[in-house]
Amino acid sequence: MPLVKSHYGAIPQPVPAVSVVVPIYNGEEDLPDLVACLLAQTYPAERLEYWLVDNGSRDRTSKLLQMAEIAARDRGIRLRPLTCGAIQSSYAARNVGIRAAGGDVLVFTDVDCRPSPDWLSNLVPSLTDPAVGLVAGAIQALPSRHWLARYGDRQGTLSQHHTLAHPFLPYGQTANLAVRAKILRQVGLFRPQLTTGGDADLCWRIQQATPWRLVAAPDAVVYHRHRQSLPDLWRQWYRYGCSNRYLHELHGVALMRSLTVREIGYRLLRWALKDLPQATVPLVQGQGTAIELAIAPLDLWCAQARTQGQQQAHLPEAACLIEYLEAGESPCAF
Repeated sequence: MPLVKSHYGAIPQPVPAVSVVVPIYNGEEDLPDLVACLLAQTYPAERLEYWLVDNGSRDRTSKLLQMAEIAARDRGIRLRPLTCGAIQSSYAARNVGIRAAGGDVLVFTDVDCRPSPDWLSNLVPSLTDPAVGLVAGAIQALPSRHWLARYGDRQGTLSQHHTLAHPFLPYGQTANLAVRAKILRQVGLFRPQLTTGGDADLCWRIQQATPWRLVAAPDAVVYHRHRQSLPDLWRQWYRYGCSNRYLHELHGVALMRSLTVREIGYRLLRWALKDLPQATVPLVQGQGTAIELAIAPLDLWCAQARTQGQQQAHLPEAACLIEYLEAGESPCAF
């Protein structure tokens, strides 16, 4: 069996079998690049499998998955397409992948992510520590010249630093998260009817019900594309607000405070009279960037979207249900 040297000692440890699960909905634009990144992983291929779950796509995702399976087979890599059409939810799709997985470690990412070649090789070794049950890798922005993408990068919108420092409990986003498979036999799978916040919910359930620790693996990098239109940015932050509401109802987490009309007016006035002139000077001198001019209005735009999400979302009763594995189903016991 291949061996890997533990980060916590000099004794080589057996390489865990890894199952990577990716939910996909209308992913034809992103799928070819994702598959190329998965096939380029340096982790031992004989200890690795990919489960790509089509969650009711209406584009060419199904055809591209068939082509990806053939390309992977030709290179001796196990990549299997699955379908999940009963529930339109990335968490339901992940559960389908989990049930099929045979690995000791379950790793999650998304179709619009681009894992670095050494992603898994840097993510999985943290689990050689017998106290660690979850590992959150780093999420970095794909390089972009788009002004909104640069705003998201500047604000660290997708960074795991925010989630790992959550005041309730740390959690890792499913764009880059590894979990010991056997833990899910105890705490259950993702809530299949949940549409957002499922990564935090699963990590918190594990930490509350078990002694397993969550750690960060900053060298295990996945690149993610930031939103590049104002409507997409609004929907992203609206979804964050919905997530806040759902996690408040499920775990009692405090909601984010809404800005008052007076606070919004004050911040806009401060931006117009102080921040905007200060940002304009270095831009004229060729030392700044145009995005500096719009930071405050964009921050308020995102905050208002999140506030509306919190106010308008209501956790459906079905979203409280947790799926459990039946006897004889994977995951394995590592």
